[in-house]
Amino acid sequence: MHVSRQLEDLRQRVADWHLAGERVAFVPTMGNLHAGHLALVEKAREVADRVVASIFVNPMQFGPNEDFGAYPRTEDQDAQQLVKAGCDLLFLPDVETMYPGGTEATTFIEVPEISDILCGQSRPGHFRGVATVVARLFHMVQPDAAVFGEKDWQQLQVIRRMVRDLALPVEIIGLPTKREDSGLALSSRNQYLDAAEREQAAELYQALRAAAQGLQAGESVAVLEKAGRERLARAGFEVDYFTIRNADTLQEVAAADAEAVVVLAAARLGKARLIDNLPVNAAS
Repeated sequence: MHVSRQLEDLRQRVADWHLAGERVAFVPTMGNLHAGHLALVEKAREVADRVVASIFVNPMQFGPNEDFGAYPRTEDQDAQQLVKAGCDLLFLPDVETMYPGGTEATTFIEVPEISDILCGQSRPGHFRGVATVVARLFHMVQPDAAVFGEKDWQQLQVIRRMVRDLALPVEIIGLPTKREDSGLALSSRNQYLDAAEREQAAELYQALRAAAQGLQAGESVAVLEKAGRERLARAGFEVDYFTIRNADTLQEVAAADAEAVVVLAAARLGKARLIDNLPVNAAS
């Protein structure tokens, strides 16, 4: 695996691959890789001849009181895992490469409506930071396809919308969430949980499953949302939201029926803010 820290080196290598007729898939990450990230690389390997991964802890998507400084950085271990997963190139840009004018004076991308609800309401500016950094990385890497996990369903829909609106020539592939045996979605932030909290955290997935089963049985959206919030609160979570939305637009739905919907939740447990979702009648 080649490691590029300079944009010129990255672009030259990708250009050579394209010139040789090879398809390039991209997996952007913030590092501290786990099995969920490596599954994205493996999927990229399936759909392309070459795989590029990036590691960049993006300051633009963190709020002033969030965990940017504490976010785990494990570059050496990450690189070793990427080699084993079959990555061809690891791009490691610094902040100056990503934001030459600084994060406060940079051109940004904002995807309207879908960015301002759910996690966007709780974390103002978060999806502006996500859309901006992903768009910049797409322009730098010039991939034919990019693979994202479905654990952050809202992020995936923001990126899909951005690619559609800007006519970017990148195929966006979503990969179902990887989970522990308990059902807890794999996340770098799970390490903020102590042993007891980790057991409690599995209740998040169970609440999503109960709501999905209720939808398939024809139960009321409003009743299921209320039950989900109450279940998580009883389990010790500080609930941000527990909601059932249209899978593509993330707008509220009155009833599921045959419509593709997704059950989404965000809640705090100890030092960790956990997000998870479960699609119902929704294509990946």
